[in-house]
Amino acid sequence: MASAPIPLKVSLPPANRGIPPPPAQTTVKQVTFGSVKTTAGHRIAIYAPGGWGKTSLAVRAPGPVAMIDLDDSLPVLWPQFEALGITDNIKPVAGVVTWTDLLSTLNASGWDGIKTVVIDTLTKAEELCAAEVLRSVPHEKGGRVEHIEDYGFGKGFSHIYDTFLPLLAAVDRHCREGRNVVLICHECSATFPNPMGQDYLRYEPRLQSPNSGKASLRLRVREFVDHLLFGAYDIAIDKDGKGIGNGSRTLYPREMPYCMAKSRTMSEPMSYNDNAEEIWSRILGK
Repeated sequence: MASAPIPLKVSLPPANRGIPPPPAQTTVKQVTFGSVKTTAGHRIAIYAPGGWGKTSLAVRAPGPVAMIDLDDSLPVLWPQFEALGITDNIKPVAGVVTWTDLLSTLNASGWDGIKTVVIDTLTKAEELCAAEVLRSVPHEKGGRVEHIEDYGFGKGFSHIYDTFLPLLAAVDRHCREGRNVVLICHECSATFPNPMGQDYLRYEPRLQSPNSGKASLRLRVREFVDHLLFGAYDIAIDKDGKGIGNGSRTLYPREMPYCMAKSRTMSEPMSYNDNAEEIWSRILGK
């Protein structure tokens, strides 16, 4: 006599298969919605050839302007600023000589009432950062090194990059508190790797940027700022192929074949002569 078949037990898959249930007795976090803080300051980087007027433009930003003069340009420019009647707008920041000085100053109290912070220049700040790395970061095998290259291939660049990032965090804090921050850079020419054709030269900020793209402060600053503005002298080519110019200057707010640039508020180049107030109004979207 055949035995009765044994019934199979079939378990239905849970409705949320693939999504693990929350642990028992765990409160599920609820999303929080906030408002947009329109009082935050702008993060602005300006780079241009020497003598173009980067510092003169920066100190005419909405003030009072706190000036961290790493390049020691104020003693030379001060008579010009006195003649322009703008010295009351400028508050020189004292005691910044080393990388540690720079970070501690930016993170200090006492910034109330300041509307714009200027670092002149970020290129010099990178040099201070490199000196701090050599002073404080030992070789992986022990002992100090004398040159960034002595850390080994690419490792010195990484040390500088990691040491530099707290400065951007300090800048971000000032902007969240409502202050604009202007980062002045020197310029350089760099080969742009063009995936659509031949590589070409263009102007970029003079900041660390290894060919590998890793540990590139230049690219990190471009990502970080709201505006990366390139200042150039206007040059034309005559019939003999020679460059000629009359000293006129232009500020470029967007990427061009010859320069790295971006802006959240400006779309067209602006001539720069005695119109600093108009330029800042355009940059700040006012």
